[in-house]
Amino acid sequence: MTVATDDTLPATPRALRDEMIVFVVMAVLLAAVPFTKIYPFFVMQALCFALLACAFNLLIGYGGLLSFGHAMFLGTAGYVSGHALKVWGLPPELGILAGTAAAAGLAVITGLIAIRRQGIYFAMITLALSQLLYFIYLQAPFTHGEDGIQGIPQGYLFGIFNLANPTILYYTVLAGFLFGFLVIFRAINSPFGEVLKAIRENEQRAISLGYKTDQYKLIAYILSGTLAGLAGALKVFVAQNASLTDVEVAMSGLIVLMTLVGGLGTVFGPVFGAFVIVAMQQYLSGLGQWVTVIQGSVFVICVLVFRRGVVGEFAHFFRRSL
Repeated sequence: MTVATDDTLPATPRALRDEMIVFVVMAVLLAAVPFTKIYPFFVMQALCFALLACAFNLLIGYGGLLSFGHAMFLGTAGYVSGHALKVWGLPPELGILAGTAAAAGLAVITGLIAIRRQGIYFAMITLALSQLLYFIYLQAPFTHGEDGIQGIPQGYLFGIFNLANPTILYYTVLAGFLFGFLVIFRAINSPFGEVLKAIRENEQRAISLGYKTDQYKLIAYILSGTLAGLAGALKVFVAQNASLTDVEVAMSGLIVLMTLVGGLGTVFGPVFGAFVIVAMQQYLSGLGQWVTVIQGSVFVICVLVFRRGVVGEFAHFFRRSL
């Protein structure tokens, strides 16, 4: 029999209130970035990866499904959005929708295949599907192979807002991140989210209670893939390119690292983890390949010292001290 702990119990009204307060503080701090000396490109890139990590966390942290192929949603949305903007001449809002829709369609197809298995078999299937997509994009004419899609135009959002303006682009990316974050927050604090947690803790018991667990897991997988695609579509406007880097298996590993460093199954953990990893890549780039060694060391330290992740450990400490 599985005993519920303070980490698996449904969120109390007080916990939800505290999380909403933290969200408001986070949103205010992020909104103030253009008025500070912080490099906006770094924050925009971190926000894209934070949304990606939050989407991945929805699947593994609350559904118990480990995916080693989430980079395929990021890369697919990037390629489709980039192609739609540069070749089809679509406006930014339609380019974002096209990329997100492509990721959602891919999530439906791959989800129907992968969700048939559990545990390590599910992880291996997602890894195989991601590698398959990688070699397809390597050979597909519209992706331009190893060169990628370069010089993607940013355009005017809704025909009014010039995304070439760094401030306007920043608030556009921030709005996309906050929207995706709130969708995830609402999902995990709904009856759907409680069923997901029940499946994570004891799937057989959830089945005995009459829940069709495969349907719930498939919906979580599709929602996670769609929001990962939104992150990929937004990233295109920041980097102005779409390349194989966003599809390769190393990117999927980086997503796992961000989530585990911040805190698996926590609301704000993936955001913290994404900012830490992106900051390391940004400010330690001069060290070359040593960045990978440092990231690995940080991961080992977090696993040994912060078993719940940095944010998870602090949340657990304050919950126990109250």
